[in-house]
Amino acid sequence: MDSDLSENEPFGAAVTFDRSLLLKPIRGGNTFEETVERILQTIRLGLIHSGEQLPPERELATMLEISRDTVRDAIASLSEAGYLAIRRGRYGGTFVADVVPAGPIVIGRDGDVLERRRFTRTDIHDVLVLRAVLEPGAAFQAALSDLTGELRDRLWSVHQETTTASVEDYRRLDSRLHLMIAEMTGSNALVHQVAQSRVRINELLDEIPLLPRNIAHSNEQHETIVMAILTGRPDDAEAAMRDHLEGSAALLRGFLA
Repeated sequence: MDSDLSENEPFGAAVTFDRSLLLKPIRGGNTFEETVERILQTIRLGLIHSGEQLPPERELATMLEISRDTVRDAIASLSEAGYLAIRRGRYGGTFVADVVPAGPIVIGRDGDVLERRRFTRTDIHDVLVLRAVLEPGAAFQAALSDLTGELRDRLWSVHQETTTASVEDYRRLDSRLHLMIAEMTGSNALVHQVAQSRVRINELLDEIPLLPRNIAHSNEQHETIVMAILTGRPDDAEAAMRDHLEGSAALLRGFLA
């Protein structure tokens, strides 16, 4: 399927570093499935918004280090599933759908986007355990990293934006902060794993109320984590992240399990 995109058009709205967190080179043999997953994660985690334009096929292929045919096939699959809209002509391109499908999903063996009807106790346990393993380690490693002044400023800025976010925008910015911490480890594989975990966590969080007191407490914990990373205290960063995740896990188990 040829999307007939205009490769000369600029990349939609203002480009920030956010979406590039997940659009990293793909390593491995399942390039089509992983391309579907990366683009879907970028949408589901709110790193690109409804109505915004994706990079042209050639640029996506370069970012992911895959063929344009693979990019084109992934875009076609996500368009059929309702996540993307392909517009033709001079101002055409691939855009995130105005209304993105909601609810839990899985990606099938052939890269098909499937709907999952409900979460089981086992699903909840698996998601929470994986997150408890990944993210404290990410915080530990980020605090060990030799961060540039630019990275330090970015991390603090993202934390501040999360702290002042509206209720409607909080989950997206919260996700971005956690992904940035993973990015600061320098491991693209870890960023990908944290993104996979975060998509599932957000699916669970969407099933429970967003409590103002919990938001305030989360922001306090975020600051503790961020300051431990910025001051190079890996043990404190790991412990603070673990405390933070345990609070979210307690809420999810209480409401869902």
